[in-house]
Amino acid sequence: MSEIGQLTAVQLLEHFRNKTLSPVDVTEDALLRIERYNPTVNAYCHVDPEGALRTARASEQRWLKGEPCGALDGVPASIKDLTPTVGMPTRKGSRTTSAEGPWDVDAPFPAFLRKAGAVLLGKTTTPEFGWKGVTDNPLYGITRNPWDTRTTAGGSSGGAGAAAALNLGVLHQGSDAGGSIRIPCAFTGTFGIKPTFGYVPQWPASSMTILSHLGPMTRTVEDSVLMLQAVARPDARDGLIGAPRSTPWLSDALDLKGLRIAYSPDFGYIDVDPQVAEVVARAVEGLVQLGAHVEQIDPGFSDPLDVFSTLWAAGAARLTGSMSKAQKHLLDPGLLHIAQRGERLSLDDFNTALEARAALVARMAAFHQHYDVLVSPMLPITAFAAGHNVPPGSGMQEWTEWTPFTYPFNLTQQPAASVPCGLAANGLPVGLHVVAARFADEQVLRVCQVYARAFPTRHLQAPKAATPQANR
Repeated sequence: MSEIGQLTAVQLLEHFRNKTLSPVDVTEDALLRIERYNPTVNAYCHVDPEGALRTARASEQRWLKGEPCGALDGVPASIKDLTPTVGMPTRKGSRTTSAEGPWDVDAPFPAFLRKAGAVLLGKTTTPEFGWKGVTDNPLYGITRNPWDTRTTAGGSSGGAGAAAALNLGVLHQGSDAGGSIRIPCAFTGTFGIKPTFGYVPQWPASSMTILSHLGPMTRTVEDSVLMLQAVARPDARDGLIGAPRSTPWLSDALDLKGLRIAYSPDFGYIDVDPQVAEVVARAVEGLVQLGAHVEQIDPGFSDPLDVFSTLWAAGAARLTGSMSKAQKHLLDPGLLHIAQRGERLSLDDFNTALEARAALVARMAAFHQHYDVLVSPMLPITAFAAGHNVPPGSGMQEWTEWTPFTYPFNLTQQPAASVPCGLAANGLPVGLHVVAARFADEQVLRVCQVYARAFPTRHLQAPKAATPQANR
């Protein structure tokens, strides 16, 4: 990998200010590495070299004059293929979508990135309509994990996770309605945060409505904060947007002194792979060394999978409700199955799920009266064979069965992040899950930044094939 390809957004901006690198140099380098590595991992489903270089040349001229247009001027970025973006196809990984466009409207996320000066390289892959926790779809095929190309990069923002792992662009947009930012970050050894619901506007509205968050996926916490500062602002098109954030996303804390952290290794009901548990336990010891007061305690709720599954199925039914029979025939069979389940739900089913969700919100609000942050494994397993929705031989039927740490916090709309905390015995990344009360995103980011600085993890320089998997 080139030296440029190892730099973070923060470092690139410093180079631009000092005129030691040009946005054109950086964009050309990113495009070359995409050309080299994307055939192996399938992180991008669309690349726009001409548009990216045109934007980079304009940025170069601004930096030569010392007049950048925004906080991300010249920094290469990507957009997930669920998000409308001017000049780029938004196929959502589905054969039911049109290949003709027109692609003439920016959703808020790409619009804000453009305004900040970011160079949009292209669109990253997703499962069809983002419906599951791995990334493969009928239109673009399988996205693979750079740490072992036989394994999945996770999903639904798997393309963004693979791109972040290889630094194919340094800023990547993800979306997360059930873990879709955090799952691929855990599998690919990258950082991502699902901010408090409503901070980052989403338009068009997700079919998963109150479950769906947009957020950054990067190699470093600091780069994600740069991204959040650019995109977490009001957009009148989002009818669910919350009040703008008025406090800093991140302080310059050097330690975790005074922070009350609850550590739950398994939430009281989750079976965690011992090699994952070991890596996470070491990470928690690191939090203690950094000054945090850590108490091992479960958050005190039972698995809300039934609640989540009801709302998820209802969303899938909304998604497919206007499709013709011919279009439904083109869908991933797993997505169609969930949509059909949603069609059978009654109003009582839906209302019961909403009531249970409200009780969980109240439970976690009370929990955070005593604890600033909750930490746990991000996932109970490491990455498994690509092309499968569940680990082969596990006996599982649904992707949600191996993501039990993620979806509770989509129900509660809390900020939650995955920060890399080391490699398991099989050589694959493990993520530490960090969750705080709603609107306390700065607590999540503080823990992740201080931990990552004290215990840095290595990043990949190229895709590789690793040793055989040890997952159960």
